[in-house]
Amino acid sequence: MTPSDAPLQTQALFETQRAAFALEPFPDWSARRDRLQRLRRLLTEHQTAIEQAISTDFGGRPAFETQLLELLPSLEEVKSALRHRGDWMKPRRVSVSKWFLPASGYVVPQPLGVIGIIVPWNYPLFLAVGPLIGALAAGNRALLKLSEYTPAFGELFSRLCAQYFAVDEVAIVLGGPEVAAAFAALPFDHLLFTGSTSIGRKVMAAAAANLTPVTLELGGKSPAVIAPNYPLSHAVERILVGKLVNAGQTCIAPDYVLLPRAQLEPFIDAARVAAQRMYPAGLGDANFCSIINTRQYERLRAYLQQAQRRGVRVESLLGGAQCDDSAHRLAPQLVIDPAADLDLMREEIFGPLLPLVPYDTVDEAIAFVAGRPRPLALYWFDHDQRRIDAALNATHAGGVSVNEVLMHIAQDSMPFGGIGPSGMGHYHGRWGFDTFSKLKPVFRQSRINALSLFAPPYPPLAKRMLELMKRF
Repeated sequence: MTPSDAPLQTQALFETQRAAFALEPFPDWSARRDRLQRLRRLLTEHQTAIEQAISTDFGGRPAFETQLLELLPSLEEVKSALRHRGDWMKPRRVSVSKWFLPASGYVVPQPLGVIGIIVPWNYPLFLAVGPLIGALAAGNRALLKLSEYTPAFGELFSRLCAQYFAVDEVAIVLGGPEVAAAFAALPFDHLLFTGSTSIGRKVMAAAAANLTPVTLELGGKSPAVIAPNYPLSHAVERILVGKLVNAGQTCIAPDYVLLPRAQLEPFIDAARVAAQRMYPAGLGDANFCSIINTRQYERLRAYLQQAQRRGVRVESLLGGAQCDDSAHRLAPQLVIDPAADLDLMREEIFGPLLPLVPYDTVDEAIAFVAGRPRPLALYWFDHDQRRIDAALNATHAGGVSVNEVLMHIAQDSMPFGGIGPSGMGHYHGRWGFDTFSKLKPVFRQSRINALSLFAPPYPPLAKRMLELMKRF
């Protein structure tokens, strides 16, 4: 597909799927189960090829991280969808107002049609498969636009999907910004986008022309807050793991740390010990991930250089070389008490740079979080339940992990999604099934009912009944 004809071919794929859906608007469980099982086979039968393709795109990503952060959660998600055995798609009984008895009511989860999924580069497998599972479980067709920054994975996944699915079930679209813009402008029945807030605005604007409902999974600056007297060694270890897997290129990675002022130096010392234990060979360690491309690498270098020019203290956590231009590798660095107007304090970092922001009171820390754009995640390290509750009540975030990082995204029983500038809508597990369904309410009238009283000309009994209804 050449750049010039890609939008036309994308339109043709969309029309093919829409026509197929019209012929099968409510697939039974056996059809949905078959599609989910084929997706599971795709994942299990091609794990090594997937690992290698993603590593190629990153210029070096540990196979274990791809297994842990992409393949495992993808397989768990599809297993969860299969375990419900069609229960999610059954009509759901609901009560009706006492004044309408003996009528009844229920909600039918109805497939929407053709779902569009725009996939980012940082977790190209999981952020494609996660929403795809919800779309297929809900009985839909799906068209996925993969990132141009992961061409090896894109070519592989496109080929694999063509092996396991007909194009009118699941199809892959490849290409750059022109193709992405055309994709977002298609009249999907639902469009899910994962990526930056700035691009999310453009996607939402394009979808608005068709009144296409959107789920936006964006990002923002997710804080980690260490409460007074919390065991520092545990907080440091967990925060560094969450920050440094995938070299920080994670939408819910801890973006900065709020900690008691007296714990600044102990945090730095503990972080250096923890980082060198994690990556004993420094930048050359086999478990250290590269930055995806030159553009992202130079962006992170510019953040760091701006802070250094402003006289901000920077502490490296690894010995030896601090950067490798050819491999796009950047050593983890702590940026101590940076000014609020620095780029790394205004923009999502998406890399192994971690600002430390000291506070004097917990109320000050809570106000710091609450006074900024609502993040995709909040990490609160504390054993005081009253203080935890106060923090959760006073702040907003797409999701929260207490005394941990990242793990809320791995729970199929919880919705995953942002709020405000970090996104809208949610998916995962049954929440994803519901997102990609129309929960259609059905009111069924009984043969015996009194509604004939409430038709013109309104008799005196109807007026008395109305007064009674207003009182009770």
